[in-house]
Amino acid sequence: MTHPFNAIIAEDIDGKSSASLRQLYLSDLPDEPVLVAVEYSTLNYKDGLAMTGKGRICRTLPLICGIDLAGVVKESRDDKWQPGDRVVVNGFGLSEAYNGGYSQFQRVKSEWPVKLPEALSTKEAMAIGTAGYTAMLCLQAIEDHGVHPGDGPILVTGAVGGVGSIAVSLLSTLGFEVHASTGRKESQKEFLEHLGAAELLERSQLAEASKPLEKEKWAAVIDTVGSSTLATTIAQTRREGIVTACGLAGGMDLPSSVAPFILRGVTLRGIDSVMASLERRELAWERLSSILNRDHLETLSTTVPMSELLTMAPAILAGEIRGRVVVDVNR
Repeated sequence: MTHPFNAIIAEDIDGKSSASLRQLYLSDLPDEPVLVAVEYSTLNYKDGLAMTGKGRICRTLPLICGIDLAGVVKESRDDKWQPGDRVVVNGFGLSEAYNGGYSQFQRVKSEWPVKLPEALSTKEAMAIGTAGYTAMLCLQAIEDHGVHPGDGPILVTGAVGGVGSIAVSLLSTLGFEVHASTGRKESQKEFLEHLGAAELLERSQLAEASKPLEKEKWAAVIDTVGSSTLATTIAQTRREGIVTACGLAGGMDLPSSVAPFILRGVTLRGIDSVMASLERRELAWERLSSILNRDHLETLSTTVPMSELLTMAPAILAGEIRGRVVVDVNR
């Protein structure tokens, strides 16, 4: 193929990272064995940081942005993949150390893709994206810990965001009692209740400094915020409960103490979605394809052309994006 295609690239402009929509050729892509014709990507918080240059996401420049991609294998030098295979790629340093999904074509290492379950389209896969896949990793950790529906309420923080909204949907679909925390309680009440949230909390209730131990409330927590919010949820988690931590929008610090861990046996489980094993990835995607509520997915996702992404990046950093944004890279 010799004709150009579109991509969003972050470059060093006068010592600062700046992203723009440009045209590339296949010869501009890295020499990796699997060429994917990308159909869809996503817009995540990290993508907003990468495109605006407000966070040190791209560790080398120039670099194609986008931490997710889904599409069809076009060519492969590895027998594991054949032309026509539908795949999803996320994590592994896309848009950080390696070129990402905001491109109509991308070359990737053969060990990165996961074959899409038959039940999922490439568009649905990106409506799920890294956010939904991360939510599923959190859910798997909670189930592995032995928490079942009926054991008590599960708290989801940052519930209107990508990870949070899908976490609410997944948990409620499986019969868990879900309590959702958000800074937009009144405006997003109908949205969260539609996804299955039984109770809504104002973000401010969790964001303030907490005592080392507070009243026991949660059988488990999916925290997407970090910092004081994470510390408060730990202090409120029930004896032998589990808190899964997968985000740091509120900060990287953890103003907590050892009290919940040694006096209540609370488990803090970090969720690494970037370098998770292939086995864990395949299990997560298979499970997502079987239990995800399609009506919820349609409600919590919108589709935009790649040409609009640069103007949307500041909005996701400001917390103005609800749910999931699917990116049509061919528009």
